[in-house]
Amino acid sequence: MSTVGDRQRFLILGHVYAIDDQGFQEALARVYDSGPRPRCLCRGDGVEMYVARHGRFVVKRMPDTGSLHHPGCPSYEPEAAQSGLGELVGDAVLELQPGQVELRVDFPWAHTLSTESARNRGERSDPGEIEAPRRRMSLRAVTHYLFERAGFNRWTPAMAGKRRQAVIQKYLLEAAADISIKGERLAQRMYVPEAFNEATHAEAARRRREKLALLQPTNNRMPLALLIGEFKSAEASGPSVRVWIKHMPDVPLWADRQVWARIERTFAAVFEACGADVEPKPRMILSTLIRARREHTYEIDTASLMLTSEHWIPVEGVHELSLIRSLVEQGRRFVKLLRYDAGNAGRFPNALLLDAGAKPVALHVTSAFLPAAEQAAKTRTLAADSNASDLPWVWASDQPMPPFPAAMEHA
Repeated sequence: MSTVGDRQRFLILGHVYAIDDQGFQEALARVYDSGPRPRCLCRGDGVEMYVARHGRFVVKRMPDTGSLHHPGCPSYEPEAAQSGLGELVGDAVLELQPGQVELRVDFPWAHTLSTESARNRGERSDPGEIEAPRRRMSLRAVTHYLFERAGFNRWTPAMAGKRRQAVIQKYLLEAAADISIKGERLAQRMYVPEAFNEATHAEAARRRREKLALLQPTNNRMPLALLIGEFKSAEASGPSVRVWIKHMPDVPLWADRQVWARIERTFAAVFEACGADVEPKPRMILSTLIRARREHTYEIDTASLMLTSEHWIPVEGVHELSLIRSLVEQGRRFVKLLRYDAGNAGRFPNALLLDAGAKPVALHVTSAFLPAAEQAAKTRTLAADSNASDLPWVWASDQPMPPFPAAMEHA
């Protein structure tokens, strides 16, 4: 194949370019909006791509073509059916044109005071029409989609030591740039804390206030914004709880005590995982819709918590951490498949190994601590895969981990 390490090569107007080649940007400018599409040369005659502009020109994969790329290619993407994304594509995830994605979600961008009052009184309004049920993404699914679109569920050795807060912020916001929810650009409604720096924190705080000024109530309407950050701690303060986010040491998020108690019950396994006897400790990512409690005071409206490895790779639980750590330590290339809103993750591989040949290798983890439904789903998945020509890799977490299939050099 024509990808060496992370150097992807493209055929543009009869010439072959790598991303860092002189003349690459000029070549993309010539075919932007017109002309033949670039082709990624990771396989045979190449895979068609398209050109987008984010300050600089970039080459992106066409919709539904990710699995056509070689597993070692940076543009490779598993088929949606191999993760919880498959249940959402075409219904809750719509890519109407290359690069422009609409997400249909189960949460609003604002509350109205009349709606809040009616909800508190238990009243139901007459909708005036009946709409066919369609899938809608939860806050967790939107978080998974952003992390996947930003590439944080993917790993190559070149990423070692580079996933810092500034990188997380940059790529999550870039991932949101071409996503719309309820007719609004997600990037305009999303805040990710800047990396804390004592010398520049005053400017960072000013930018945060400017970004979250959209929460100002107007015309009986209470707007919401999405905040994604690493959870640090929570402490009681009278009838409320102050929730602290890393890289936001100067301002907490507020939550009603009863609301926070429900969050702790719902995500008890995530909180417990952060205290598990493993090193290094996993991270806990808080995705929350926030609203203005008072001026420049932010309150949690809806929340979801997600566990990740120390490298920000999303995981379902502690049972996956050793797998991810071993793959990283051995310098392997892989993609972590995400659950989204699927009932459980048992029917999906836990990860796909991308450097073991022309096909990705499914990696499965079993654990006696998983819920019975998830264990049953994993058993059915492994039984089906065992009848295929390519046997999956399986590790029972109470046993020594078997060796991974050998890595193959890129041509």
